[in-house]
Amino acid sequence: QVQLRESGGGLVQAGGSLRLSCAASGGATSRLAMGWFRQAPGKEREFVARINLSGDIANYAESVKDRFTISRDNTKNMMYLQMNNLKPEDTAVYYCNADRIIFTIPGSGYWGQGTQVTVSS
Repeated sequence: QVQLRESGGGLVQAGGSLRLSCAASGGATSRLAMGWFRQAPGKEREFVARINLSGDIANYAESVKDRFTISRDNTKNMMYLQMNNLKPEDTAVYYCNADRIIFTIPGSGYWGQGTQVTVSS
C-alpha cells in the first residue's frame, strides 16, 4: 500500500517561491506516474503537473506553465514541485497523486493528505 505525504507548503508573497515535496513509502512508486493537483476553496480539484515513471517527460496546466517545475527522484521515492513567481490565484491545497496513469482530471490511485499554499498579494 503506497502512502504519500506532502510537505513544503506555507504562506508566501506574490512573486515568491516555494518547493513542495512528496514522500512516498510502502510500495514501488518508481513504477507509477506521479502528479500534483490542487484545490482552492469552493472549487474542484484541478490538475497542476504530472511526470512519467523515469522523470524525463512532464506536462503542466497552462496556468502554471513556465512558472512551476515538477521533478522526481526515484532513488529517494520523492517527487517535487518547484513553484516560482507565485500568484494569489495559486492559493490552494496541493495534493500528490501516484497511479499507473495520471490523467488531467482527478482519478483513483494514491493520494496524499495535502499541503496548504497561500499566496498573499
